[in-house]
Amino acid sequence: MGIRIVIADDQAMVRAGLRMVVESDPGMEVVGEAADGREAVTVARRTRPDIVLMDISMPRLDGLAAARELLDTPSPPKVITLTTFDTDENLYAALRAGTSGFLLKVSPPEQLLEAIRVVYSGDALLDPAVTSRVIATFAGRAEPVPSPALAELTPRELEVLRLLARGLTNAEIARDLYVGEATVKTHVARVLMKLSLRDRAQAVVFAYETGVVRPGAA
Repeated sequence: MGIRIVIADDQAMVRAGLRMVVESDPGMEVVGEAADGREAVTVARRTRPDIVLMDISMPRLDGLAAARELLDTPSPPKVITLTTFDTDENLYAALRAGTSGFLLKVSPPEQLLEAIRVVYSGDALLDPAVTSRVIATFAGRAEPVPSPALAELTPRELEVLRLLARGLTNAEIARDLYVGEATVKTHVARVLMKLSLRDRAQAVVFAYETGVVRPGAA
């Protein structure tokens, strides 16, 4: 079976364009569309997609609110937020809402398809260097609040979390720690499980907001 996708955007032409791009890939299938955030939640719950492409600015319920509602359910889809505005505020808000990726609507088709594959696999963040920089900037505005869940991590898992927060890929973490990439994948999976996090995007947010890493730290 291919990757099942719901497209949520209040502009019909944008939805049609996104559908054409997605369905150009034989490994992907559009299983539903929505013209506002409320409809997006309804359609996603009915069709149970793997990924929702969610516009941030929509009527009735904006994309971030819709994403929060969807992600607060058992076995939720992953959400990639779409926007016409390349701002740090939008990116941080999207990741803070629990979404797995952030993409500009003007991104080339091949970048959209790659973003879907990356988020579906869960192996890496979209543009991790930019993502971690933005989170560091905004998380640094509030005093970190340590989490008791951190006590569940082994020293090596805590080290992996710190490297995740710097935006490193599994391959880069493996080189940094002198271990195999498969070992890193196992560590990442255990970190996410122990901290009850959905994916690497949430792990980066968690690391900064709990003080595991500090803004500006190397």
